Amino acid sequence: MTASAGKPCLRILGTRGVPAAHGGFETFAEYLARHLVSKGWRVIVYCQEDGEGPIFTDVWEGIERVRIPVSAGGPRGTIIFDWKATVHAARSKELCLTLGYNTAVFCTLLRVKGIPNVINMDGIEWKRQKWGTVAKFWFWANDWAGCWLGNHLVADNPGIKDHLLTRVGEKKITMIPYGADRLSSMPEEPELALGLEPGRYWTVIARPEPENSILEIVSAFSRHPRGAKLAVLGKYEPERNAYHRAIMDAASDEVVFLGAIYDAPIVKALRFHSEGYIHGHQVGGTNPSLVEAMGAGNAIVAHGNKFNQWVAGESVAYFNCEEDLDHILGGLIGSVESIEKIKSVVACRYNKEFTWGVVLGEYEIMLQRFS
Repeated sequence: MTASAGKPCLRILGTRGVPAAHGGFETFAEYLARHLVSKGWRVIVYCQEDGEGPIFTDVWEGIERVRIPVSAGGPRGTIIFDWKATVHAARSKELCLTLGYNTAVFCTLLRVKGIPNVINMDGIEWKRQKWGTVAKFWFWANDWAGCWLGNHLVADNPGIKDHLLTRVGEKKITMIPYGADRLSSMPEEPELALGLEPGRYWTVIARPEPENSILEIVSAFSRHPRGAKLAVLGKYEPERNAYHRAIMDAASDEVVFLGAIYDAPIVKALRFHSEGYIHGHQVGGTNPSLVEAMGAGNAIVAHGNKFNQWVAGESVAYFNCEEDLDHILGGLIGSVESIEKIKSVVACRYNKEFTWGVVLGEYEIMLQRFS
């Protein structure tokens, strides 16, 4: 790793850029960049811009941004952006942190040029039900490519580390989870404006895809009157997507579809004032939405796979099917004692593993090994 004016330097690739506006990796990139800058690092983040034109640079909050216009949209636009960002990063000899392996084959360029590159291997993308055969093969091949081409790998969950250990040795892997803000208070106006009563609703915040168990969650919640609402966040297009249509058809009048909300303060307020959070993700590692719910102090009910069980801990309520969830909700909603017990366990687990101070400190220590 080279340095500028004596500073250690890091280039962050693989996200749409900062400030965060799109998802978990963008939020992480922003927090890590801010943290490292405060510690005296020079940090460069690659940012995807809509449109055409030359690459340009600027500085935001002390973070250098390389802004790359891309006219194509969707996955094609992401691939073009990732390639251009990798080519640009390869002009230097500075340490790179690549977030995600979806275009890991491009890291060949960094490897050939001898540029150190740490790759956060994210979840097991090729196991997701939504992808067709070609897309699954692409992700599977890049999963292997990331393992081979990265100088070091980050797993965000012991389950992901176990997966990586089938391909590389343990010395090449560091396990560091995702982080989230601790919420101690939030205004009530956002949920009141959406017709929700603080403490009388549960939240589901996830893309409406089969592996996120949204249909099972909505169907289970709708089996009986609950005396509470289920607030579902996400973009639903029932006229175009059969799965979305099935979810909305299964919903009782206590289920409220709020659409896709990207305003972070509103989402945080919705989390903070909810009675609990239902997490249906079946595939992946440490999911940001689950950790953020824990940081908000929610009671957690989660799908009972090994990834979620490690994150939320042993004393949380877990389900594996619609019937399980129906039974859990019947005994939990409105039971102050049961909910407070889960909240207490969740708070202890969050404070131990998932505060930004813990997560970012571990990243800094790991990155310093390549200085």
